[in-house]
Formats: sequence, C-alpha cells, structure tokens
Amino acid sequence: MTTFVDILKSYYDQDPGRNCVYLQQAGEEDQALTYHDLLCGAAAYADTYKREGVEPDEVVVLILQHGLDLIYAFWGAVLYGAIPSIMPFLTEKLSPERYQADLAALISVTRPTAIVTYPNFEPIVQKALREGDSVRKVISKDEVEPKTSPSFGSLPGYKRQSEDIVLLQHSSGTTGLKKGVALSHQAVLNQLDAYAESILLDPGEDLIVSWLPLYHDMGLVACFLLPILKGVPLVLMSPFDWVRAPYRLLQAVSKYGGTLSWLPNFAYNFCAQKIREQHLEGVDLSSWRGLINCSETVQWESHQKFFEAFQGYGLSYQALQTSYAMAENTFGVTQSRMGNEPALDDIKESVFFEEQVAQPADVEAESIRMMSSGQPIRNTEVRVVDEEGNQVKDRVVGEISLRSDCMLTEYYNRPGITEDAFRDGWYLTGDFGYFADGELYVTGRKKDILIVSGKNIYPQDLEELAYEVHGVHPGRAVAFGVFNEQAGTEDVVMVAESEAQEQDKKWELADKIRRHVTKNSPIALRYVKIVGPKWIIKTSSGKASRLANKEKYLREQK
Repeated sequence: MTTFVDILKSYYDQDPGRNCVYLQQAGEEDQALTYHDLLCGAAAYADTYKREGVEPDEVVVLILQHGLDLIYAFWGAVLYGAIPSIMPFLTEKLSPERYQADLAALISVTRPTAIVTYPNFEPIVQKALREGDSVRKVISKDEVEPKTSPSFGSLPGYKRQSEDIVLLQHSSGTTGLKKGVALSHQAVLNQLDAYAESILLDPGEDLIVSWLPLYHDMGLVACFLLPILKGVPLVLMSPFDWVRAPYRLLQAVSKYGGTLSWLPNFAYNFCAQKIREQHLEGVDLSSWRGLINCSETVQWESHQKFFEAFQGYGLSYQALQTSYAMAENTFGVTQSRMGNEPALDDIKESVFFEEQVAQPADVEAESIRMMSSGQPIRNTEVRVVDEEGNQVKDRVVGEISLRSDCMLTEYYNRPGITEDAFRDGWYLTGDFGYFADGELYVTGRKKDILIVSGKNIYPQDLEELAYEVHGVHPGRAVAFGVFNEQAGTEDVVMVAESEAQEQDKKWELADKIRRHVTKNSPIALRYVKIVGPKWIIKTSSGKASRLANKEKYLREQK
C-alpha cells in the first residue's frame, strides 16, 4: 500500500465498525468514531471540495477548532487528493488584526485555493484576503455536503502516487506560519513504519492518548496520523481543555487504559505543579508504557518531578521516554529504548561551555546532567558536524544533520530556503548536540529560535513588536531565552534601550512592551528590562549578539 487512501480503504473494507478515535470535549460525552464514521464524514468534505472547484494537488487551509469538523475536513482533503494545511485557531490572547496579517502572509506563500472555517469566523478570514490572491472560496462548515459512503474509485485521492505531496506541516514562527513543510505519502509512511518499530507499536495492545494540537508535528504525526493509519485507537482531547484542566490527560489514560502519549518538556512540569490529588481519585496509570518527552531539549529534572508527583498512581519510571523529532523528517529522528530508562550523561560544566566538549565529570558539584534523546530510528542517519560540514568525534558538540527516506519534499513554494537547508544531501537542523555511546544528546539551538512551552519563537519577531512601542530605540532591543528549571521550559527576556531615566518611567515602558508583545504573539512576556543607550552589545555587522547580551543580563541579575 503506497498512499494514505489505500490504507484507509483497507480499514473501511475489512473492518468498518472498528473504533479509531474517541473524541473528548469538556462538558460532553466522549464520542467514538469508527473507520466507517471517519470516512463517511471525510467523503462529505471531499464532495464539498469538488463542488467548490478545488482541484487535486491544490492546498486547502483548515481554520477549525478541535472537533469533528477538523478531523473530517483533513481526511476529506486527503480523499480528494488536495493538500490539507492546518492553521492554529485564533485565541483570546492574540489580536484579530495580527492574526489576519499572519493569515495574509501564509496565503501569499502557500497560495491555497480554499479556506475552511466557521460562519462566524468568515469575516476575520475575509479581511485577510487580498485582491488577486489565490483563494477562490471560503468554505463554511455549514455548507458541507451531507455525509455519504465514499466511492473510492471516483475519488481523486485514490489515484494519487506515493511521491505526491499529501500534506503541509508548518514550522511556526512567533507570528504566522513561516515555512510549509511539504511531505509525500511515501515519506510519511516510511516514517510511520520506522517510528512504530522504535516504540514497539502493537495495534492489538496499544492505545494513544493525546491533547496535542494538530498543526505541529508531534500532534499531527505521532498522535493523529500514526494511530489512524496504523490501526491504533486514539483518545483525542482539546489542547485548550488540557491547559485548563491537565488532569484530564491522566484521567483519560486511566479510563481507556492508554499506553502511549507524547509531551513537550514543559508539560511534565506543568502537570506536576497543577494537578491536585482530588482530581486523581481512582486514577490508575499502570497501563502507560510510553510517555515520550519530545519537541524540546529534554530535562532529567522534569522527568523526576513528574515521576515523584504520580508514582503513587501506578506510573512506572521506565515509561518516561525521550525522542528528538522535527517536521522536516516528518517526525521522529531518534527514540530512546522502550522499557529502559533513557541514558544520562554527567559532564563537566566548565569544559562544556568553554570548549563545547562533553567531558565526563569527576565531581558532581561541577557537572551538568544531560539526558539522551535516544538513538536514530532505523531509516534515519544522524551525524554531528562542524561549521565546515565535517563529522566531529564523539562528545564534541556540533550541528546535528540528518538524511533519511522520510524527509520533506520541499519547503512549499520556497526553493531558496529548501536549497539552503541541505549540504551534500544532509539536512542541517540548526540544533546543537553530541553523540556518546551511540546516544544523541541535544544541547541547544544554533539558530536563534527559542522554544517556549512547545512553541517555536523567533526572537526577532518579538523585537519588532517592541519597536512598535513608543519610547523604545529602533533597532535597540534584544530578546533571548533563559531556562526556568521550575517550569521546565524557557522564559523569554526582553531588554530594550530607552531615554527614560526615572524608575517610574522605566516601569511604565516595560509594562507597555509586556502587554503589546503578549497581545500580538503566542507567548506571555513577563521579563522586560529597560536600559540606557549603548547597553546592548552588537556584532561587527550591526546585529545584536543574543548570547553576549544574555550573559550580560545574567551577570547583572546576580
């Protein structure tokens, strides 16, 4: 079987009554979907795309919240042979004006034919459209054709080839979706086969529980495509419900006997801090065999906090696993060995920071504890290279590069960026790390991207927002991340130069920056420092040196 539709057809023909998704929404009864339900709902959207003149191989942007319509609209695009692209829904924190600008930018690059959304959200979408752009139709969910049994022979998606693009994942920036990662049927299926082996996936025994959003690779691939295409039941809850009540994840694992889940590092700390005993009465976590820490540099301390909080409910320490993943490789690059504790490496702090070498530590007081992200999965080669692209020795820190049969086809409509991402057939990740005893340790990011609570944040975007605040010197602001051990993720710090002298004026300006950045970006900015002229350190090319400014900031905080 070479395409998504081939696989879906086999489930529909052979076992249509088999449950594939249990949809959870706060205040409602769980809703079980069979493969028959899934494909009939998807076929209705496929008929709608045909009615509206969408052509196979054209992009359809989905702006829908967690629920049936998002599921049906996505798989309907697959059945029709169109290319689905899920965009995050507007939240209360983000201004509609900024969201419209982001959507307009996405449309200009991705050039979708249609956008699917709700009737009451259409006005916001319409304001993002520009004369002469690619969008021919905004489809309301109320305009969708009635559910119908799929006629596979007449569906364009059934005629697609394995090398054809099946979906776009987005590498998200602070404001908007920067790069559409185009993936073929074959690349995704190669990834699912190899990654399933690495986690010892058993369709007869496993059940995945997830709250992760479907617009990033961890949620889309590991917790949506993998279970549905591999025949593993999925319990899917809303990210917003999880944030409001993180105990729902543990309750769902207990209720359904969940065996596998994926979390970004911050979520371990969030659960340990926010979940109370009164929400866990009768909860049993003994079925959980894999709770996989992914998406950020993994932290041993976060695993400890999570285990200490929930070991009394049957959680096994061996269930806490790790992975290194990225959209450009569809998802997984490495995976720790299931059933074993991820490898740890205590290294000498001074040598690591000064020489970028992971030298084993002799004295605990001078050490940093690193946690492995596992070993490369079967079909993915990983190496660590220096600035010239030469492979470095074990324990030497360099840039992580990889090649595989599950790589992106391209950054969609971005040939220049695609070409720059590769060197001699190897994809350059922009992440730093090192190998030791066959284990990959991810140490940070070469590029200036920050990761905050699982979100990719471009500091230059935050700086541009700061410049919009009256009183900030143009070009004289710098944003960087400082790891918060208690939260298990990075805090963003903004330093901005101003002529303000009085402390009251500085506090007032800092508060304006904080509110403006928080309103217009996906993060809540808490730490703003107002400084005088010439405080910010710049490179010879005139760019702010984030590392140097971070070190200066930390010295002044002591």
